[in-house]
Amino acid sequence: MSNINVLTIFPDIFSALNYGITNIAMEKGLINLSIVNIRDFANNKHKNTDDYPYGGGKGMIMTCQPVIDALSSLENSGHVIYVSPKGNNLTQEKIIKLNKLKNITIICGRYEGIDQRIIDEYVNEEISIGDYVLSGGEIPAMVLIDSLIRLKEGVLDKEAYENESHYNGLLEYEQYTRPENYEGMIVPKILLSGNHKLINDYQLTQSLKETFIKRIDLLIKRGISKKEALLLIDELPNMKKEIQKLIKE
Repeated sequence: MSNINVLTIFPDIFSALNYGITNIAMEKGLINLSIVNIRDFANNKHKNTDDYPYGGGKGMIMTCQPVIDALSSLENSGHVIYVSPKGNNLTQEKIIKLNKLKNITIICGRYEGIDQRIIDEYVNEEISIGDYVLSGGEIPAMVLIDSLIRLKEGVLDKEAYENESHYNGLLEYEQYTRPENYEGMIVPKILLSGNHKLINDYQLTQSLKETFIKRIDLLIKRGISKKEALLLIDELPNMKKEIQKLIKE
């Protein structure tokens, strides 16, 4: 079992995780999710968790005392993450690495963030889910948790996520279901052929094509094999030179 702790002043938001795959994982005992209310540790009369920033400026800053006391109340905080727009962008590669950890704690900031001393002394890494700003860390934390839970052994069949976008450095190929013909829109015939080798090559080609057209930065990072290059050139012959530059052996 893996343990994920979340420190937040809005614990009710995380009820959204009581559905679908995340709920199944918790019911199976594959993951222990503990939501800690930072306000419960505030030692002032009104349970305030924020104060004005030194040096001036608009907005409020979450204070050290309640956050650190909430963190100290955990039996094992493990790897402490602060979700922040200043952090490194979350990627599938990062999710795979984090999935190997037994204990993770996520701190959710609010207002203008948390006192820097918390980050300096207690946080192991800062993670962002994109180059934009949200009202707090709760939604990024749920994104991180959902991504982690999908990879837990026993939650999904391995094949179910290995073919998904980003897992192998490619975007996923297009998917179709019944009926074969809907108002003149036809499913590609090769998918109906029953020839698994041809289907696999077709799906790989479509993944390569999708990635080349929509996220060529992923292919530049990943590289492609000579076989993959040939498949992609057959699909996009006018881009032969650009495709050949991506070959890595």
